[in-house]
Amino acid sequence: MKTNCAWRLVARPEGPFKPQDFQWTEDPLPDLADGQVLVRQIYLSLDPTSRGWANPSATYLPPIPLGSVMRGFGLGVVEESRYPGLAPGDYVQGMLGWQTSAVSEGSALSRMERDPNIPLDAYLAVLGHIGATAYFGLLEIGQAKAGETLVVSGAAGAVGSLVGQIGKIVGCRVVGTAGSDEKCRWLTEELGFDAAINYKKEPVLSRMRRLCPAGIDVHFENVGGEVLDAALAFINTRARIVLCGLISQYNEFVPPPGPRFLGNVLIRRARLEGFVVIDYQDRFHEAFGPLATWMAEGRLKYRTDIVEGLEQAPVAVNRLFTGANIGKLLVRVSDDPGERR
Repeated sequence: MKTNCAWRLVARPEGPFKPQDFQWTEDPLPDLADGQVLVRQIYLSLDPTSRGWANPSATYLPPIPLGSVMRGFGLGVVEESRYPGLAPGDYVQGMLGWQTSAVSEGSALSRMERDPNIPLDAYLAVLGHIGATAYFGLLEIGQAKAGETLVVSGAAGAVGSLVGQIGKIVGCRVVGTAGSDEKCRWLTEELGFDAAINYKKEPVLSRMRRLCPAGIDVHFENVGGEVLDAALAFINTRARIVLCGLISQYNEFVPPPGPRFLGNVLIRRARLEGFVVIDYQDRFHEAFGPLATWMAEGRLKYRTDIVEGLEQAPVAVNRLFTGANIGKLLVRVSDDPGERR
């Protein structure tokens, strides 16, 4: 009988995640029912939204019940199937959780057409929920157009780094914010951002004034706090603010005061819209074609920060909140069978 190793959420975190918030379990895998598949997880995606899922109150999804496997998006390979749309050996993405294997309804998984020329980690860093977030958030919610100024907060993260590059592809002038000189150099020297602000070392408001002399047409917000406040100070008439995340607040006990320049949304007749990518799940395929083409052309680059072993997940997840990682944070749970052939 096969055994599944998993991290279960056993306590509501106060502040950052702590190892004692989780319990490691090893349990026999159940037999499959009709319509189910067994997936061996290869990569687990660690995402900022996991902090909200662990809270007792609902976000855009219900809270994770204590004692349950920690929720998480992942990529894996089908090992057994009783679902007609999937066969052993198929690669899939979906909510696999913080575990080595997942028994899932086949209808809840997305089958991947594996391209041998594309590294497997790219399917989570670009050709998955991260790439879809950047694509639809910027082009549909943000409606970015050539000649406009785009500001991206958390620009060295998984989503932000793609947003800035897509902005350049469609003809925007792009300014990003990040938390270190190394990240800022990566944005400007490798990813083609026009400018970057190290918010930990530079006065964000005055730097943004200098770097956005024509104002801001689109602001893609991942962080909140000082950066969002500064961006609102310089929005143009009919600007679009895409509220994708507020990672600076996820570990706070008391919500911080609202932005000082929120009144500019009214004065400039701007639009501030919250955005959750699962609303576009049925349309992900629309994004993957352009994203894959831009990758093949060398116009869209990505970086993954890969942690080895599911055992590391409870500690590694906090890299998202300390700023220790660059690009997409993943846990390698098991080997890719495609690499062994």
